[in-house]
Amino acid sequence: MATIKDVAKTAGCSITTVSRVLNNDPKLSVSDEMREKVYQVADQLDYKKKVMRPLIKNIVFLYWLTDIEELEDVYFKSMRLELDKLAKKFNVELTTYKINEGIERIPNDIEGFIAVGTFSNKELVQLRELTPNGVFIDATPDPYHFDSVRPDLAQVTRRTVDFLVEKGHKEIGFIGGTFRNPNTHEDEMDIREQTFRQYMAEKGLLNEDFIFCHRGFSVANGYHLMNNALEILGDQLPTAFFTAADPIAVGCLQALNEAAIAIPNRVSIIGINNISVAKYISPPLTTFDIDIHEMCKNALELLVERVVEKRKIVKTLYLGPEMIIRKSTN
Repeated sequence: MATIKDVAKTAGCSITTVSRVLNNDPKLSVSDEMREKVYQVADQLDYKKKVMRPLIKNIVFLYWLTDIEELEDVYFKSMRLELDKLAKKFNVELTTYKINEGIERIPNDIEGFIAVGTFSNKELVQLRELTPNGVFIDATPDPYHFDSVRPDLAQVTRRTVDFLVEKGHKEIGFIGGTFRNPNTHEDEMDIREQTFRQYMAEKGLLNEDFIFCHRGFSVANGYHLMNNALEILGDQLPTAFFTAADPIAVGCLQALNEAAIAIPNRVSIIGINNISVAKYISPPLTTFDIDIHEMCKNALELLVERVVEKRKIVKTLYLGPEMIIRKSTN
């Protein structure tokens, strides 16, 4: 069991300094770097005294998704719940604001924010006027002013294509969703579709007839799009589909099972997110596990760096999801 002496030795400071840092002594004069090092070492050594970080107040969580969007994609609900749990560990007081409340509701005295969802240019300007301390999760809408942490979906897409090609697939389709641009209110192509088109073209394998997209990332959308593919392509269905999200993949599997299309012997399916149901559906889904805990933890760490350590430079952090191979591919 680690002792306070062990923490002091590893951190390179005195036992007294460690004790005063962990007890949040307001009269202690120590650098922010040393203070954070003590916290990290105490965590790493599993020091049993509860590590109390300084309380960070006036932080808002901007949850810019509608109730329907959250209902259709459990990915965002999981993110919201994980962030709320980790904020308590980081001693960050979060006040949540939703998209239906509007950006105008946010108080003028906030210290910083964490944001999930899609923001217009006008909203980003308002956020810049409120605070320089902001972190976006799952998107990078303002990389010159605010931090962000997100999965590397372009890398995931290229890895998927490489994986399928190595398995002998040459006819590969894509089923995905578009998103609504908050500035133009028009549907736009998602990064997964953009990368898929580009990478498949580089390999000389792109077939426009194998791409099916519609706004949204729900099970219903996947079911609808796969039925479209079955109706239009018939026996010319590709041997594999990369789907933009697990809910879409679930809908695709439903449609294929209803049509008695053998999975994976006739068609392989790959998703993204590794939602809880992915390993229980028939057949279990090959997918990429996006570590939501790690994303939220890094977002809070970036925010603490901004608010407490007064970091000025902007950081964009990409996380590489892990591929989970199951029975929906061969």
